[in-house]
Amino acid sequence: MTTPMTKFQSFKVFSKKVWRLAAPYFMSSDQKWQARGLLLAIVLLNLGAVYMLVQINEWNRFFYDALQNKDQPAFWTQLGRFTYLAFGFIIIAVYRFYLTQLLQMRWRGWMTGQYMDRWLANKAFYQLEISRFAKGSDAPPDNPDQRIAEDMNLFTSYTVSLSMGLLNAVVTLVSFVGILWVLSGSFGFSFNGSDYTIPGFMVWMAVVYCVVGSVLTHYIGRPLIGLNFRQQRFEADYRHHLIRVREYSESIALDRGEPVERQRLGGRFGQVLANYLDLIRAQKRLTWFTVGFGQAAVVFPFIVAAPRFFSGAIQLGELMQISSAFGRVQDSLSWFVDNYDSLAAWRATTDRITSFEESFAALQNADLVRERNLASDDQIAVDGLDLALPGGVALLGASSLSLKSGDSLLLKGPSGSGKSTLFRALAGIWPWARGRLRLPADFDARVMFLPQRPYFPNDSLRTALAYPEPADRYTDAALQKALRDALLPDLVDRLDEQDSWGQKLSGGEQQRLAIARAFLKQPRWLFVDEATSALDEQAEAVLYERLHAMVKASDGAMVSIAHRSTVAGFHERQWALAVDASGSHRWQIAPG
Repeated sequence: MTTPMTKFQSFKVFSKKVWRLAAPYFMSSDQKWQARGLLLAIVLLNLGAVYMLVQINEWNRFFYDALQNKDQPAFWTQLGRFTYLAFGFIIIAVYRFYLTQLLQMRWRGWMTGQYMDRWLANKAFYQLEISRFAKGSDAPPDNPDQRIAEDMNLFTSYTVSLSMGLLNAVVTLVSFVGILWVLSGSFGFSFNGSDYTIPGFMVWMAVVYCVVGSVLTHYIGRPLIGLNFRQQRFEADYRHHLIRVREYSESIALDRGEPVERQRLGGRFGQVLANYLDLIRAQKRLTWFTVGFGQAAVVFPFIVAAPRFFSGAIQLGELMQISSAFGRVQDSLSWFVDNYDSLAAWRATTDRITSFEESFAALQNADLVRERNLASDDQIAVDGLDLALPGGVALLGASSLSLKSGDSLLLKGPSGSGKSTLFRALAGIWPWARGRLRLPADFDARVMFLPQRPYFPNDSLRTALAYPEPADRYTDAALQKALRDALLPDLVDRLDEQDSWGQKLSGGEQQRLAIARAFLKQPRWLFVDEATSALDEQAEAVLYERLHAMVKASDGAMVSIAHRSTVAGFHERQWALAVDASGSHRWQIAPG
């Protein structure tokens, strides 16, 4: 059972989450002074808008009294006064909107940049993805792309609009409650032989009306928080699978997988629609109450104040002023009721970003100690290397290895024995690694890994070839030579052509384009992971001879993973992975 103390603790925890997310931009960012200036201007404009509403409320009394008294000069005077009051309110409203949107845009831009940097730093984007396969651990955040692209936008817009709306409600309440207290007079009644008087009766009626409405709104609309959270996730999952179908369109078409993909897409879209149906049903229940609550508030002050008007205690102008003041007080006290749907969405968005934030702290750092050798010690040395799968299952047992400049080495072993994982550990991206790794001084600057499935940005061919370096670092002649060396002469005249090269080129052409990068960048330390598996043996032999010659010329070393026996002829040494002597399921590397 949820107790008031539990609700307070939950609110306290949520408030801390919001503060942790919101404070950095205004307290420590490089834009903090501009942010504070914009926020101050928005606050002042909100105060100005409330002041104008107070003036318009006072105008109500004079204008309607002039109508009741048929005072034509006063009528035209009040119309003139309303003109400049309305014009001033319009100016304030326009600039309040503009500056609020400007603050939201700048805050979103800064916040998106911060999280994008953290997501792409230290291989976090890769570790978050592979952590999905870690058994027994907390699930990583789903769809980090949506957290960055959409949730940051929702969080900043909701935070600014809701906080300014709350400020406006509080200031309006303070400004109008005194007016309503004076105008409403007191209410007297007798009970059990005694006379009682309630001063500021209309104020108390507004408080009771809105408190009851807020409590009922919370209980009616509470399911919206969870439904909004799930809707964001289902929408992102559906979008993500649509993108995967587009990226793997050729493979799906060759496998005739359209019916399966249609079924899977339909299932994900069904989740979207089912949750959305639950969401609109919950919103319908809330709307029944909030709309009825708002409509009743229109006539409620007239019902309460009518006896005084018909008794002659107040005139029409004062009645209209009471109605206006009551409406402002009621609107302020009903802020929670009117914004419950937005508050629920804000809560869900904040929880999603907070879980994304917490996932960075939960990332596991590798226990692989990376050291730099002395300049004279030009080798890669591994001592006591242990590798594990996500979740801690042992994969590669304690092994000690060394790779010297001039070496040409083939890494052999059954599929799933950890060959590619060893490359990932050497690259520094695998978090489930322990041991000591000594690297040459120029390793990071002169190393290159060629995966089986390379990545190419959707850009010009020269950009795809030079990736991740800027294309203008290389001359056209160097780019064209690399393409010819990689057996891609048909592409030398297409450097400025824009295309989706990861889909436009065949698997073999993609692998040759990745090898062309190696010819372009001339690494000393080259790690090749099945990077010629899609090539015919003749092309593979030519490219391996050229890669071997390139590495030898730079006094470097090359390590390859390949299953074809023909590849062994291009390497002088071999490392073989075999089950360790203890009979366990982990592997050890046997140098040979």
